[in-house]
Amino acid sequence: MRVAVVSESFLPTLNGVTTSVCRVLEHLRDRGHEAMVISPSAGAPKHFAGFPIHEVPAFAYRQFPVGLPSPQVQRLLDEFSPDVVHAASPFLLGAQAIAAAGRRDVASVAVFQTDVAGYARRNGLGAATRLAWRLVRWVHDGADLTLAPSTASMSDLADAGIERVRRWGRGVDLETYHPRNRLGASTLSLRQRVAAGGEVVVGYVGRIAPEKQLERLAALRGLPGIRIVIVGGGPSMPSVKRALRGMPVTFFGTLTGGELAAAYASFDLFVHPGTEETFGQTIQEAHASGIPVVAPRAGGPIDLVRVGENGYLFEPDDNASLRTFVEVLVRDGQLRLRMGEAGRRAVLGRSWDSICGELVGHYRSAIASRRDLVAAKPVTRKVSRSRES
Repeated sequence: MRVAVVSESFLPTLNGVTTSVCRVLEHLRDRGHEAMVISPSAGAPKHFAGFPIHEVPAFAYRQFPVGLPSPQVQRLLDEFSPDVVHAASPFLLGAQAIAAAGRRDVASVAVFQTDVAGYARRNGLGAATRLAWRLVRWVHDGADLTLAPSTASMSDLADAGIERVRRWGRGVDLETYHPRNRLGASTLSLRQRVAAGGEVVVGYVGRIAPEKQLERLAALRGLPGIRIVIVGGGPSMPSVKRALRGMPVTFFGTLTGGELAAAYASFDLFVHPGTEETFGQTIQEAHASGIPVVAPRAGGPIDLVRVGENGYLFEPDDNASLRTFVEVLVRDGQLRLRMGEAGRRAVLGRSWDSICGELVGHYRSAIASRRDLVAAKPVTRKVSRSRES
């Protein structure tokens, strides 16, 4: 199979979209498929997993590169001649790729990953929210298949009138993120650095951006016996530091690979305060690491957190409930261990290999749908002038 991946985000930008695209490319390589990537210009490597990376013009918005429609997209797709176009979190660039695929009767799969409308809603832009959903519908209506990461996302897409939607979650690296990391030298060093007195470490991993709502961690102010660790970077760093001033907070910056795995393992519990997650990949990584999770009862976390089993869901508009659930876990070490073990068990069937295998099945389904659509087109016959006369 030949797969053209058109992603609104790629290396060196680190986020959920980039991570899932990288894992998909590695799976395609390992299974003998061919692929190429088109992404916004941001200094990406020339190749990844042995596949070529093509950058197109982009502009920066809040430190994030946004790809612009370009004639180069159609040319690259024509030269590669894919069986399917995979549009990752499609926006301007993805919309062009889906349209280009449609003109050539090539199947397309749109992966819904970013709650664009949620961003507009958070900023109180009612008209912009409606416009955002119209834009999402316009982009996804052109695809043969839309993949949503959670039941909440599927419901939102259905409410917006988007059809041909199936659920496709995200995988997790079960070897990198593992409870055994808790005994590693790197983890023990981090614990000594932030909790030398045996404090309970409350951790967060992700972008420090408005949609992540990290300022809500101020609800934990005055809670005894805790240390807060924040891993990541982003445009909201000044705002978050102001909100948490005077609290026992350590910022680790952006970490990857083994350092990130050690950071997770140094946590006693994981808190994700943002209410706009279409999935919640860091929640899965925390569970794989054997850590209980506290997250909002909104979006992707609803599918990932089993209340009272591997974590708690607080009410999105109630910071007091966030504090209450964190306090319960801070006070009860045995409960943290039981929930951490349950979290690990919950993700054992979600390896990237398994999840990407599902994705290839969705590719085949989209290809079959496109083939049926083409076969159903009426045949237009040209009538010669001689016969007309």
